[in-house]
Amino acid sequence: MKEKIMKQDIAAILKAWEFDPEANVRKIPGDDGMEKVQVRIDQGAFQGILQLNLDGRPDGRKPHGHEFALDHYRGTLERYRHENETKDEGFFLGQVECKELFDEGARVYERYIFLLQLKDYQRVVRDTERNMNLFRFVNRYGERAEDRLNLEKWWPYILRINATARAMLASGEQDYDRALSIVEKAREEIRSCGSIETEEFFAEVERSEQALEELEQELIEKKPLSRPDQLRRLQQAAIESEDFERAALLRDELKKIQDDGTGEKE
Repeated sequence: MKEKIMKQDIAAILKAWEFDPEANVRKIPGDDGMEKVQVRIDQGAFQGILQLNLDGRPDGRKPHGHEFALDHYRGTLERYRHENETKDEGFFLGQVECKELFDEGARVYERYIFLLQLKDYQRVVRDTERNMNLFRFVNRYGERAEDRLNLEKWWPYILRINATARAMLASGEQDYDRALSIVEKAREEIRSCGSIETEEFFAEVERSEQALEELEQELIEKKPLSRPDQLRRLQQAAIESEDFERAALLRDELKKIQDDGTGEKE
């Protein structure tokens, strides 16, 4: 029986999917039944495709027989608590364990960057929440101070990405007030972050505040205006064009709505 030879040359795939920086990420069904993300890359002479799983670990591995290494170490903590009458004093993550979790967090981070491009906000929320839990777990149980603080410099960033995804989901449901509330709360959380004396932390605080401010303006512009706000905007435009008769009519209509007490609820 002739041995089946695996096709190794990906030239046909690359030819069918020419590199476009605006469309370099896509979802595909995997041969194993799991949905995948593929990323088309172009690095000069090097052409290729990166692939990762949409669900579970991005690399499809099962560390310690679990879906995630974090799940394994959480289980280890629960067993320790059971053996020590619910106390976790004395439980710690050594350098090797922390490195394994850092690596897993980086893989999940790389996936939600691509998920943002695909506007798969539900999965972005899922992955950022998983990494937030990983950050807190390492910060609580890392044996070495440098391991406990290693991820903290990225806390403003992950708060921002999580809030962005949740705000976009709310916006998609036309709930702009909830979206704006999410953004404002994230901004407050970032401002209240304890200071980490690293260049990355301060740069990320600044970037995150700016990005959230831009998102807030985008949401405000998308939010439908109430009738009074529409009238105010029209009135201002009439004044600027020196159409004072129209401005007066709009003023009277606005006053009538305010006197009736109905307009602000729209």
